Amino acid sequence: MGLLDGKRILLGLGGGISAYKGPELVRRLRDAGADVQVVVTAAATHFVSPLALEVVSGHPVYQDLWRADAGSRIVHTDLGKDVDLIVLAPATADLIGKIRHGLADDLLTTTIMACRTPVLVCPAMNTEMLGNPLVAANIDHLRTLPRYTFLEPGVGLLACGITGPGRQPDPPEIIQAAAAVLAPNDLVGVRALVSAGPTHEPLDPVRYLGNRSSGTMGFALARALAARGAEVTLVAGPVTLRTPVGIARRIDVETADEMLAALEGAFPSSDLLVMSAAVADYRPRERQDTKIKKRASESDLSLPLFRTPDILLSLSRRPDRARLLLLGFAAETNDVAGYARQKLVEKDLDWIFANDVSTAELGFGPGDNAGQLFARDGSVTTFDRAAKDALATALVAHLAPTLSAHRATLEASHP
Repeated sequence: MGLLDGKRILLGLGGGISAYKGPELVRRLRDAGADVQVVVTAAATHFVSPLALEVVSGHPVYQDLWRADAGSRIVHTDLGKDVDLIVLAPATADLIGKIRHGLADDLLTTTIMACRTPVLVCPAMNTEMLGNPLVAANIDHLRTLPRYTFLEPGVGLLACGITGPGRQPDPPEIIQAAAAVLAPNDLVGVRALVSAGPTHEPLDPVRYLGNRSSGTMGFALARALAARGAEVTLVAGPVTLRTPVGIARRIDVETADEMLAALEGAFPSSDLLVMSAAVADYRPRERQDTKIKKRASESDLSLPLFRTPDILLSLSRRPDRARLLLLGFAAETNDVAGYARQKLVEKDLDWIFANDVSTAELGFGPGDNAGQLFARDGSVTTFDRAAKDALATALVAHLAPTLSAHRATLEASHP
């Protein structure tokens, strides 16, 4: 299962240096489940081989506005209508300018003008060009049109030798943005609070107590909620992950106490809490101001530990808990179902997602995940092994009807 399973994508390549990344992007889009057609501008062919794009896409690559195709006498009126999404990567200043002003002098621009298919625009160009007032005005104007969604360019070393904004986003970001454009907007109005990642409890200036959580699953859930229109606040422990597309607010914390404070601050204005963070259960009684040194006279070291706050239990006992839906997570190594059901009751949750982390193949880290969702009403839903982004998308889709209904109830009771 991929983020773009069954989706038909038209990838348009403008004439920028980033066009050389086209074959890799096509391959990654296909890995995500999409069927990919490619249209290149004449300028793009100076940077990438149409044959390479044809090989990785499995389809003919379209270039010529004037050559009739065997399956269609009017190619430019059919290509855009036959797909779910048009992705422009790289979207050059020239291509963006033509679209903004309704110009159609090649196959790619005429295809865009001759349909109403949503367009994901991935600007990639020289930093000065990106900041040119005329280019910026074109981008700003297209942003106001519902049909066009922009993915912010990255910052990095560009082909011109300048380090700055203008770098084409990496394929995973483009895929995530494409999935967000195509997702139903059935969670508009839902305010979701998501915790993700580990917490680190300092022992001294260089050491800490923590766990193996990477935050990948929590970030994937935040991304999936935002993709369906939810307003997401993400409280993240110490991770190296970039903020997902569409997140309204990110709060970075380190310790369990800091995470609890951040969640308590956002709790009253939320409709849903997703507690996917792997909070360290213990902290040192005292944090040493200097590095703890090993001594030849000592064969071992004793560290008195105190319990960290049980964040989910604390939040579930708040007076305003009744207005929120609570989703907890249980990463277990044995009796997974038993412990999950126990936590569901003890912490007064609406759902708990339980997964077995006794093997290195599932659970922690950026790889796959699988598990079961236990609900307050006694139902159990199994989610088979999948990449975490795909599993998060499936989990949010499963919960979406309940979340929408809950939000509608809140609005009716507090008009």
